Parts: sequence; structure tokens; C-alpha cells
Amino acid sequence: MLTSTQSPLVKQFKKLQTAKERRETQSFLLEGTHLIEEACVVRYPLTTVCCTVKWQEHHPELWSIVSDNCDRLELVSDEVIRSIATTVNPDGIVAIAPRLAQKQPQIPANLTIVLSTIQDPGNLGTMIRTAAAVGVDGLWISSDSVDLDNPKVLRASAGQWFRLAMGVSDNLHELVTSYKQQGVQVVSTTSHTKTSYWDVDLTTPTLILLGNEGAGLSEDLAVLADLQVRIPMSVRVESLNVATAAALMLYEVRRQRS
Repeated sequence: MLTSTQSPLVKQFKKLQTAKERRETQSFLLEGTHLIEEACVVRYPLTTVCCTVKWQEHHPELWSIVSDNCDRLELVSDEVIRSIATTVNPDGIVAIAPRLAQKQPQIPANLTIVLSTIQDPGNLGTMIRTAAAVGVDGLWISSDSVDLDNPKVLRASAGQWFRLAMGVSDNLHELVTSYKQQGVQVVSTTSHTKTSYWDVDLTTPTLILLGNEGAGLSEDLAVLADLQVRIPMSVRVESLNVATAAALMLYEVRRQRS
């Protein structure tokens, strides 16, 4: 059993808590039973898995599956798990996984969400989870946003990260324009219109375009929208959390199409 928090393996896990190391090694962290289970369901490969004896005893079936799905499996002490985990109270298992080429969203598509300069990993993970629940065809994010495989993004996605087609774009203007050229309507939110989001037709192929948590959409992206809509709010409230706005927009699409 590995007990030293200064071992090379522990240092390897700790380094992957930084975006720079994840990019350089093309690897990322999966933490917690649920994410490990979801990875195994879709047969996503695991490079190295560390877990405690207690976790092994509580999850014998998953232990067997993980054993067959990883290159290296290490039993470690509770102290080691706490040192390599990114959560305050880890549940006993953390893994390293390789970055693989993800399934790219298609152009055109019936429903796509495009996100610009999203900085909060919890927001991004929540939007991934919501998009999967609604049945979105794909999600795009700008390259200056938080990494898709940030540990907090993965946890907030509740495992739906493995099921949603996602892509990173260096040029959202060009990307959105390509959707428009294929007959997809682009809808963005703004406070400078009287048109409510439930007063427009969202039954045709649609791209929902949302921007940064604080600054919103840049002007060069906002002008691409065929429809700019508002989400009604109390006069005392200036804006909504972007993940909440995404959920309202996506579920309005689903309501209209049902």
C-alpha cells in the first residue's frame, strides 16, 4: 500500500490539478465514485487509479471493472487520497485519464449551444449536465474559457461529460457563421430588447449563444444573432447566472418542440 504523500505518483497526481500540466501531459483527473463509474460505463480508458482499502471493500463490483479498465491500480492510504484529491472530503478514489479526441458537434444540428469566455468551472459543468438532459446535439466553447476537463467541470457535469458531443473553438465568429450558412437560427440573450425568450419560435434548428458570466457576449458575436431575446426579471435584478440562463433557454426549446 502506498502511504507516502511525497512519492513520485502523488506528485504526478498533484501536478494534474493545474491546467498547464493537463495540457502538457494530455491527461486529466477523474475524482469520485460516480465519475469513475460513468467512465467505465462508456469504456473511457484510465491510466492510473488510486483508491483506499475501504473504497475497495465498499465497491467490489466497480473495483473489478476498474481493474480491467486501467493500466495501473494502487491501493493507498486515506492521507494519500486526501493529498491528491481536489475536494475537501474525497470518497476514496482518484484516477488519471488520457485526453482523447472527443466526439465533435455536427454542423448543422437541431439544437446547439455555444459558450464564449466561460470562466467558472461550476457553471460550465452545470451547462454540460443541462445540455445532456435536454438532448442538445452538441456544445461548443471558446478556447479562452475554462478547460473542459477541469476537475470542477467534470464533477459539476455529474458524468454527462462523457455523453455530450463537445468542441473547443479558436474562432467562434467563424463557427457561428458556418451554422448560419447551413440555415440554423442563432439566438442570444440581452437586456436591450422587449422580446421575451418564450415569444420566439424555437422549433426550427437553433443555436443558443451565451457569453461570459460578467461581461456577456462580445459585440462581434452579439451581432451574429438572428434573434436577441430577454429573460424577464425583477427590476431589482440586473442579470442571471449564465448556467441558469442556459437552462431556461434550453428547456424552452424542449417545451416548444414537445
